[in-house]
Amino acid sequence: MTRADTPWRATILTLYPEMFPGPLGVSLSGDALARGDWSLETRNIRAHGLGRHRSVDDTPAGGGAGMVLRCDVLAAAIDAASPADDPRPRLLMSPRGRPLTQARVRALAEGPGALIVCGRFEGVDERVITGRGLEEVSIGDYVLSGGEVAALVVLDACVRLLPGVMGKAESGLEESFEGGLLEYPHFTRPRDWEGHTIPEVLSGGNHGAIARWRRAEAERITAERRPDLSGAVPPPRS
Repeated sequence: MTRADTPWRATILTLYPEMFPGPLGVSLSGDALARGDWSLETRNIRAHGLGRHRSVDDTPAGGGAGMVLRCDVLAAAIDAASPADDPRPRLLMSPRGRPLTQARVRALAEGPGALIVCGRFEGVDERVITGRGLEEVSIGDYVLSGGEVAALVVLDACVRLLPGVMGKAESGLEESFEGGLLEYPHFTRPRDWEGHTIPEVLSGGNHGAIARWRRAEAERITAERRPDLSGAVPPPRS
């Protein structure tokens, strides 16, 4: 079956399913969701909780602050949502995960979808990460209250790359992080605004000159702001 026959499928495991689809239900992603270009399923981890109160967490082994999401509870939630033959990767949103990159986003968007686990509390029992093959993913060097906001970021980044979502496929090719560079500056009308004018090269109609200017500007901005990126060109020495 082709992608057209099988929409990109996202399954979210969370303690707060009401947080979805959130912003994904509007604009391009919302329109694509309504068309069936992708699907979103949310499952409450607490449905697999223990006892009368559906407990999902316990105190950390060895002591310490906070609570830890239990491995047996989370494993049961994963197994119910993603059987052994499910080809989708299993992601765990975590500040200690590998940083999310545009390359990883593109790879996810080209696949069948993803199961995303939204952690809470102090963390997740390490045994379920190993036992269920969870790929830890971070959206930045900071800590959030839970993985839901991070999961929304991952989904937004992926869905916009799905065929037909942005209209023109070219829209996703000349952006920051594509080709190891940050994006070049953009301008539109009016031509003159508060003493600032659109660069002359962009109005001359010379597409070769425009392409060279955009490349040079992308290299300059990348070298100034993100020299760690693979396509960054160091600024000239004074």
